[in-house]
Amino acid sequence: MTTYIFDGTLEGLLTSIFEFYERKPRKIQLVSKAKFQPMFLEETLEIISDEEKAKRVWTGLKKKISPDWQLRFYKTFLSETEESFQHLFDFACYVFDNPAGVEHNYGHESVMAISKMDKSVNRERHRMKAFIRFQETSDGIFYAPIEPDYNVLPLISSFFKNRYADQKWIIYDLKRQYGLYHDLIKVEEIKLDYQPIVKSSPMSLPGEVLQDKEELYALLWNDYFKSTNIPARKNMKLHIQHVPKRYWKYLTEKKQ
Repeated sequence: MTTYIFDGTLEGLLTSIFEFYERKPRKIQLVSKAKFQPMFLEETLEIISDEEKAKRVWTGLKKKISPDWQLRFYKTFLSETEESFQHLFDFACYVFDNPAGVEHNYGHESVMAISKMDKSVNRERHRMKAFIRFQETSDGIFYAPIEPDYNVLPLISSFFKNRYADQKWIIYDLKRQYGLYHDLIKVEEIKLDYQPIVKSSPMSLPGEVLQDKEELYALLWNDYFKSTNIPARKNMKLHIQHVPKRYWKYLTEKKQ
């Protein structure tokens, strides 16, 4: 077995598939550079991402799978798990080596794995849409720090651009150290040289960087939520099912 080591990007993964068909080794284990651990007598090949090679592979996939499955492929990549990288590699080879339509064969391990991961990434995307809470900073920008399980920022960009078209906002992924910035016209990816210190639980900015009335608004909303909650009808098991505890840190109404 040969281990292909790639840089963790989609371009690198697609380049790996190209190199596989160029070199035709017996079997491939695909590993991202961040997770690779050298082993004695292991045969390895470091993949250098190549835009042209990646485009050729993606163009080939588009000819053999539907737009829906192209999107599933991309969303599974955004899961950033090593298992998913391997399944995407195996899936692409399965598609290229067989007639069109094999992506519907759920008896194939990688087809099933991609289908399941697509649902998991979708679930995380929907929860980010529902649970993200902005805080207005002193310079008038609405800021929301997040730590999603998967890299869903590319999947929620359009939603927030349309919903908050009249506001400048930043949604920043603390785990992956990049974010989205809306300047009233467009949304672009950014990396912050300075990040406000965020309290881990709940996830909120320190008072010195907030707009003067932001803490008051949060307090009023918290009080309103408590006053409308009916203790006799409280069903914590159902509540946690719909709003898992790991998302409570985003919610203003959960702040003490």
